[in-house]
Amino acid sequence: MSEKNFYIEHDGGVILRIKAVPNSSKNEICGVFDNFLKVKIKAPAVENKANEELVKYFSKLLKIPKSSVVLKSGETSKLKTFYICDCTIDKIKDICVNIIL
Repeated sequence: MSEKNFYIEHDGGVILRIKAVPNSSKNEICGVFDNFLKVKIKAPAVENKANEELVKYFSKLLKIPKSSVVLKSGETSKLKTFYICDCTIDKIKDICVNIIL
């Protein structure tokens, strides 16, 4: 698998595989590790707060509504899969260009 397998286009959107690192000092994309996009997130991993913060963070980065960022799996895991509606690989590359691609 290549380093870029953390995303795949699917049904007019993008499936994004994320390794969340909660309780960080700031929200930031750190790079790709084991085919997951590693994302530090300020929120703690309690009461769905980290998941909510990830949704908010990616909606802001991609300039899309929060409702377009949907957690598909990994609700209680650090390894998560999100489906981002009405998104393209190019949009994902744009937010990651200086970090990993």
